[in-house]
Amino acid sequence: MNASTPDLGTYETLELDLTDHVLTLTVNRPKALNALSQQVVVDLWKALTAIQDSCTHDAGWPVRGVIVTGAGGKAFVAGADIREMSAMDPDTASEYGRSMHAVTLLLEKVPVPVIAAVDGFALGGGCELALACDFIYASEAARFGQPEVNLGLVPGFGGSVRLPQRVGLGPARELIYTGRQIDAAEALRLGLVNRVLPTRDELFEAARATLAEVIGKAPLAVGLSKQSIAGAVGRRTSKGLEVEAEAFREAFTTADMQEGTAAFLEKRKAVFIGR
Repeated sequence: MNASTPDLGTYETLELDLTDHVLTLTVNRPKALNALSQQVVVDLWKALTAIQDSCTHDAGWPVRGVIVTGAGGKAFVAGADIREMSAMDPDTASEYGRSMHAVTLLLEKVPVPVIAAVDGFALGGGCELALACDFIYASEAARFGQPEVNLGLVPGFGGSVRLPQRVGLGPARELIYTGRQIDAAEALRLGLVNRVLPTRDELFEAARATLAEVIGKAPLAVGLSKQSIAGAVGRRTSKGLEVEAEAFREAFTTADMQEGTAAFLEKRKAVFIGR
């Protein structure tokens, strides 16, 4: 972070860079394909809270736009941390899911536009993190999906709520029930993403160009516009997240979840028995 910028904190799993009022927030676990460990969730909450607190007249609105991305070029965020998750009991898993719900709600509450810049995999929790952003821009290398059913699980970070809101019930059901991945072109056709750019460099250029447009507008008006849009669907989102949280917890009580996560870690095909 530049020396002249406000102190937004330092984080074990995130990198922050503020340039010309645009904050790039990078999930920095490239060896784990930027998977959402419990520490990442904590760091995201703290960083977004610091960003929100800086968005005032007294603070001078140092942050006017945010780009969320992942390090390494192979993944935006490949999903939840399956190794961590496989050891969770239902109550711990429920707390984990609700903590990530809080992060996604905070992304919607931060009074500046947030662009998810997706290059590589955005699966499960990664897709859900992107869905909580205002816009999703993707490179041609991006891949999206909600593969939780392959692990005996359900979307737990907002996917069952925000994916239907963005692409409609039919496409959302198909993606969630099958667990299949889609490429950037299909994501654009479905309305999941706003734009597709050929390369990673062009992806970030486009995201910065859009935010540069916004920076020239009245920050309070932009923030109130975001608040109004979120408010229009907020009650349904909150109720939907509550239903999702209960389903996520229940999935952790099943033998199929234990088999699905074990099979994933052992790199074999899962054998589900329906209990």
